[in-house]
Amino acid sequence: MKKQDREKAEAALRREIVETCRAMNALGINQGTSGNVSARHGDSLLITPSGLPYEEMRPQDIVPMPLDGADGRYGGKLAPSSEWRFHLDIMRARQEVGAIVHTHSTYATALAICGLEIPAVHYMIAAAGGPTIRVAAYATYGTTALSENALAALEGRSACLLANHGVIATGPSLKRALWLAGEVETLAKQYYLARTLGAAEVLPDEEIARVVEKFKSYGPRTKPLRNPARPAPRRRSGERTRGRS
Repeated sequence: MKKQDREKAEAALRREIVETCRAMNALGINQGTSGNVSARHGDSLLITPSGLPYEEMRPQDIVPMPLDGADGRYGGKLAPSSEWRFHLDIMRARQEVGAIVHTHSTYATALAICGLEIPAVHYMIAAAGGPTIRVAAYATYGTTALSENALAALEGRSACLLANHGVIATGPSLKRALWLAGEVETLAKQYYLARTLGAAEVLPDEEIARVVEKFKSYGPRTKPLRNPARPAPRRRSGERTRGRS
């Protein structure tokens, strides 16, 4: 990739990180500056800065960190999120991960405070890769211990809860990671409410394994899927696309 193309791609990714931060607060899955977001860019990690309100954040404020460094090195004027360590360690350990969204969403965090993993009370749990969303053991934020605990809870999964802390959702893209963070909060709310009504019915592992396979082509898309058996409609000469001038 040419230098100019790399710079354009990085600028677009920085904008998308800022948009993702604002979206997670607008969706109600995070509060204030408590969460953080990162994305893989070549051999570096782009991550939100520490303590900067999302409404004030600009693309140039996003902090680059080398993926081959474990000492907290970064570029730019602002320091990275205090949680940079688990973002970096997850990216280094999981090559398929292109983005990470960390939130303190209410219902998921409430379960994490009680040490309750989310079981397969709804088939949408397959979006996280398995029949449970585990709870990583508690460790102080920003520490190596928290990174290690998170990686253990993410084994074979794309999301986990952090005890007395919050949620980590990963994905190949920011859009996918944000979507998964929202799904985790919905599952947590459903499980919480189901427990107030009595014993929740849990789906068998075999069923979730089937849904995991089906979900390999499921999730947010930039364009709708087209039925290959149905050719795209042909526009007549001079015909305008509806809704456009």
